[in-house]
Formats: sequence, C-alpha cells, structure tokens
Amino acid sequence: MRDITILDMLERTAGVRPDQAAFLDPLKSITFSELVDRSRRLGTYLAGRIAFGSPVAFYMEKSVDALCGMFGAVYAGGFYSFIDVRQPAARAEKALSVLQPSILFYDRAQRDKAEALSVSCPAVCLDDVLSQLPEADEKVLSSIRAGLLDTDPLYVNFTSGSTGTPKGVAVCHRSVLDFIPFLVQISGIDETDVLGNQAPFDFDVSVKDIYTTLYTGAETVLIPREYFTAPTTLMDYLCDHEVTSLCWAVSAMCFVSIMNGFDYRVPEKIRRVMFSGEVMPVKQLDVWQKFLPEAAFINLYGPTEITCNCTYYVLDRKFEKNETIPIGRPFPNERVFLLDEEDHLITKEGVLGEICVCGTALALGYWNDPEKTAKAFVQNPLNRVYPERMYRTGDLGTYDSDGNLVYHTRKDFQIKQMGQRIELGEIEAAAMALDGVFRAACVYDAGKKKILLYYTGEKDVPAVKKELSATLPPYMMPGKTVQVSELPMNKNGKIDRQALLALATGGKK
Repeated sequence: MRDITILDMLERTAGVRPDQAAFLDPLKSITFSELVDRSRRLGTYLAGRIAFGSPVAFYMEKSVDALCGMFGAVYAGGFYSFIDVRQPAARAEKALSVLQPSILFYDRAQRDKAEALSVSCPAVCLDDVLSQLPEADEKVLSSIRAGLLDTDPLYVNFTSGSTGTPKGVAVCHRSVLDFIPFLVQISGIDETDVLGNQAPFDFDVSVKDIYTTLYTGAETVLIPREYFTAPTTLMDYLCDHEVTSLCWAVSAMCFVSIMNGFDYRVPEKIRRVMFSGEVMPVKQLDVWQKFLPEAAFINLYGPTEITCNCTYYVLDRKFEKNETIPIGRPFPNERVFLLDEEDHLITKEGVLGEICVCGTALALGYWNDPEKTAKAFVQNPLNRVYPERMYRTGDLGTYDSDGNLVYHTRKDFQIKQMGQRIELGEIEAAAMALDGVFRAACVYDAGKKKILLYYTGEKDVPAVKKELSATLPPYMMPGKTVQVSELPMNKNGKIDRQALLALATGGKK
C-alpha cells in the first residue's frame, strides 16, 4: 500500500528503527518512536483547536521541538508554515496576514517578539504545550487521518513578492512523497548517513534533510544558524557529529571556503555534498574538492514552486574558473524544458530559453492568492489536448553539447544597454573567474542606465576593471565597480540584489 501522507513515511520508519536517533540539535535529540509519540500527542492537543485543513504557524528557530510541532500540525489535519524570525516584524505580519493561521506557536527565545506581533489568531508558547501534552487520542487521530488526501497541503514556505507582500508557496504531501525517493536514489543516502542540516525550516532546502531522514532512517543534525558566522564552531560541530552528507545553499559553502574553515579542521566523514540556490563559483568549489577529494558533489537546481529541485548534475570532471557548472538533467517524473519568447520548444544547443517545469512535484500554488497562482502556474502551451499545469521559473538557460541544462540568469537580470542584450550573470561569472575575487553580484540602475558590479576579495578595483576589460566587450563593462567587505544576503542565504540596488540608488528603486 502506497503512502498517502508523510505520516505514513514517518510511522513506517519508526516501526523499523524505533530507537534510532532521528534528529539532534545542540540541546536535545529524539528517536523515531519518540518523534511519533510526541507528534501524535501534540496532534491530539491541536485537534480541538484548529479546523481541518488549516495552517499552523511557527515563529521560532529550527529545533527538535519544532519538528514535533510540524508533524503535530499534520496529525491534527492541518499543515505547517515557518515564519522567519529575523525579518522585520512588519514583514512577518504581512506573511501571517496572507497565511491566516489557526494558531501561532513560538518558543521561549522568541516570546517577546512573538507577543508583540499583530496577529488575529491565538499565540502560544510551544515549550509550555510540550511540557504538558495529553495522551494521544487514537479515535480522534484515526478519524482525522481517514480524511487526509495526498493532495492536501503539507507546508507553506514564503518567498519574496514583487509587490512587497510575501508569496506563500503551498506544497502538498504527494509532491514530497514523489520527490524524496528520487533524491535518495540519486544521492545514495541511506540509514547509515548523518545529514548536516544548514537551512532554516522556512527555506525549502530543509525539506530535503527532514524527509530524507524520514524516508531512509538516517539521522539529521540541525546546525544552528549562528554557526555560519563562526567557522571554527561550525567545523567542530560537523566533525564531532561525524556528518556524512550535506545539502547546503551555495552561500553557506562559500562561507566555509572563504573563511578558511578547512584550514582549521576537515570533516573527513563527508562523502557527498549537494548544493543549490545560486551559481556555485568554481574557485570556491575547488577548495571543497581539494579538502574532500573522495566526496561526490551534486549541483541541484529548482525554485520553491517545484518542491525543492527539478534537475541535478553529478560533477564528474574538473571545471575551469570561467566555466559554469551545468544544472544537468531532470529528476525522474519531472518534465523540464526550454521555451522561447513565443512559447516554442527549444532543443538545439546554445539557444537561450525560459526553464519550464511540469509534473507531480509542482506546488499547489500560492496560498490565498489565486491571481498570482494563475500567472505562474499555467497550461503547458505545448499541450493542447488535456490540462497539464506548467510552472514558468523565470530562469533562462541553454543546453550544452552533452544535453545538460545550463543556467544563465534570471529573466529580470537581462537588460538592454547600448542596444545590446546583456545577461548580468555573465558579468558576474567573468568577475568571479578573476584571481583575488571571491564573490560578485551585478545590479542595474535603470534610472542612470548603469551596470553596477559589487564584489568581495583581495584584488583592488582598478585591477578588477583592467582584467574585466580584457574579457568583456565595452558595452558589458560595469559603469561602477565597488569592492565590499561582504555581500548582503536575503533570508534564504542568497545574494540580496535589491539591497545592493537600494545601496546604489540611495534607497530609490
């Protein structure tokens, strides 16, 4: 009998490996059987407090207790959504106004901030609830379970919205149940692995850690966010817990390599590294491969709207500094293809098109926003005979000579300058290929019609400009080049280009 919800996956693994540690944070750990028990009891607590199919919001950092909360919400017939605690209160309130949760859980560390939020639902301290849970009510839980469908929402993750209101991407059980076995098959993760979770729970990279653990019976070690500002603490944590597998954002990997974390201590047990979120600078990848020569490296690609990832590329050769690592080929049961500006299918090598995706892994849409959903999730224009939902990623790519997809840039990173079409990502790649440049980001000041390049590294601005002039045509040369101590990051660990643009324009966009 196939799994209908992620609870089936959790309970099956708990039945086989009840005493195996499932998740661990710096304060506590929990076995699979303990996770089931606490989640069922929390589900019983919530069952009389939330409506079937309604959201439960979490305003806290990731933790073992937060996981109990997540699965407790599902046992109660609802779904979960984590709100980033580091964003401004006004933005958190916007996300909550879109979500309209039945209850907001916070932990003791966030009590003051959570109680200051303007919300229309009850706000409750999860620590207090977990300390006095009722026994699981089998009759109530069974009744709820009988009504759950695999197309019911499992979680909502918020991404930025162009209007200033965050978009809540709703993902159902079926999408996760479909994606995770393929990820496990491709990565080779099994019950002997220890996963080092980097991403916060409001970022969908964490979905891969959480549900790979449930599927395989592996263990996941939750790495606190603050460890990614303390390289020695981070490396000690990875080594001491004998972490074997990483699925990290590119920025997190660059933090380790740029801050010389491997010079302090090498986590020698690591046997696979998966990365996603941005283009991996080859120079930083070289550092990782130098210190972990036996590890497999896999480039993953995909926006939140398609349940984590839709393509993968297993690195099987050395890349030059000026090369771009392909994003590879589609995951099984996902259709990934390129369309030109007239929605014609692109199959030839080197022809730029928008990356589009069909398949079970597509999100349900944007929670509480049918208008945005209708714009992004559309009928596949190549199929005129039956309904087939397609997601337009807004990313531009090409095929290489081996048939691999290669990501180039965002559609909104493409500009026209001096009559020429320019991809800002190409300028970034040229800058990052220079010795002495660690990371780079380009933005476009439309008011002044000027390309702005920001970079971190040792090389001074005159040298960067001189070397770029030898590789870029004049119309692609940045109008202004700025050396900075660090590039601003958004909540998902990606370079915050809007912050750079605001810096360049004095806050005027």
